[in-house]
Amino acid sequence: MIDSSPIAARARRVAGAAARRPGLVLSVLVLLLTMGWVLAPDWFGGQSPTAGVAQQRLEPPSGRHPFGTDQLGRDVYARVVHAAGLSLGTALAATAIASAAGVLLGLAAGYFGRTADVVISRIVDITLSIPSVLLSLLIISALGGGTLHIAVAVAVTSVAGFSRLTRAEVLRIRTAVHVEAAALCGARWWRILARYVAPAVVGPVLGLAALDFGLVVLAVSALSFLGYGPPPPAPEWGALVASGRNYLATAWWLSTLPGLTVGVVVLAANRLSRALETERSRA
Repeated sequence: MIDSSPIAARARRVAGAAARRPGLVLSVLVLLLTMGWVLAPDWFGGQSPTAGVAQQRLEPPSGRHPFGTDQLGRDVYARVVHAAGLSLGTALAATAIASAAGVLLGLAAGYFGRTADVVISRIVDITLSIPSVLLSLLIISALGGGTLHIAVAVAVTSVAGFSRLTRAEVLRIRTAVHVEAAALCGARWWRILARYVAPAVVGPVLGLAALDFGLVVLAVSALSFLGYGPPPPAPEWGALVASGRNYLATAWWLSTLPGLTVGVVVLAANRLSRALETERSRA
């Protein structure tokens, strides 16, 4: 017979921790719901995000339409749900590009030093000296709009943070005894980087990626709000907020409810990422 006492004790500890941190529990629930939107939008959305009913134009929030309808009679809640995959997918791509590029630059600057460190550090400093929104707009203006170009523009503004973090971790780990021993034994530089240095920076980089993800979602939505996102009728959170600007006096829900959704998701992501970072620093 299986002894359930350890399971019960663990369940009590989890319940106690949840009771002490209700904000964290709420953040996890919000992110789980958002993940459900991404994975099964038809199941959560219920209605078509692109098909509208002319007789139901600009209906306020109700049981049939929780977020109301837009100027074309489309269900706003369904559009918000289906927009989650595009918005969060773009943010995830931007975070992946920024972390990969930042890690490569940080590894080169920290391990090789000298000329590589000076050149990469100056590039990072120049990037940091330009406001992120302005830099994103400059890149978007050069590349054009679209989901991929937004991901690249936001990624470029985030590379500096990953590069600096990676460089600092490499400078710390390169003086470790096992790394110096591997170099004295004649190990190739690429082998040292791959086996000893790179694994040491994975944890801090993932922590920074989690911390920055909420800000990346906000940046992607901001660029879409300015009109650089995917063309209509594709739903995207920033574009949904922008499309309701002309109806704020008569249909406040068109911009307010999608905007609140973005804010809640960003706050939940930041709350969870900071909790994870706190636990990692204690370990």
